Amino acid sequence: MKKGKGKIKMWILIVLGVLVVGLGIGFLVMEPGRREAMNLTIEDLDLRGLKDGIYTGEYKGTKDSLRNCKVEVTVASGKVTAVKVLEGALSKGDTPVVIRGGQTIDTLFNRVIDAQSLQVDVISGATITSKVHLKAVENALKQALAN
Repeated sequence: MKKGKGKIKMWILIVLGVLVVGLGIGFLVMEPGRREAMNLTIEDLDLRGLKDGIYTGEYKGTKDSLRNCKVEVTVASGKVTAVKVLEGALSKGDTPVVIRGGQTIDTLFNRVIDAQSLQVDVISGATITSKVHLKAVENALKQALAN
């Protein structure tokens, strides 16, 4: 009976070892893209003079495409009035995806709309997700300023 239990323990250890190695490799593969997104700088754009319209902005990572996103920004009466995710991990369906602590990406977008600025607090625990979406909004707003 003890021999059977020993084999089961050995197989459990092997499976756990394979899982740990797999997770380690996954982390190493994703680290460059995570680091790139974490180091994004969001410009302090002067949003006075925005031209009304609907603008599309994207973030595309150079290290990986896991965090790529595309947003649509609506400007009316010279102000940001709406932001919507078009593509990316948070674009799934009509129900917003909860990111952390009951907050969704709309929480972040509402901060931008309320402040009329990109210099807003990111969602705690979702810094990278917040930064890539703010970068996409920034890229859309640059178009609204250039027109």
